[in-house]
Amino acid sequence: MYAVKAIYDGANFKPKQPITVKGEYEVVITFLEPVTKVIADTKKRSRSEFIGSWKDKIWMSDDFNEPLDEMKEYME
Repeated sequence: MYAVKAIYDGANFKPKQPITVKGEYEVVITFLEPVTKVIADTKKRSRSEFIGSWKDKIWMSDDFNEPLDEMKEYME
């Protein structure tokens, strides 16, 4: 499987990186969100606006650093 990010302008797909596969492939196209939203979220911000801007948007589980049950046999 090979994934490529692209921009769709209503008629064409414009890859954001070179596509290195050769030949014909079946593809699945998933529309994530409008580009205007992405551009609005990446505006230049001052340092004071940036600090704390992820508060309440991300979190880390209390047991994040605990060993996974699936990996116990490898850790003994």
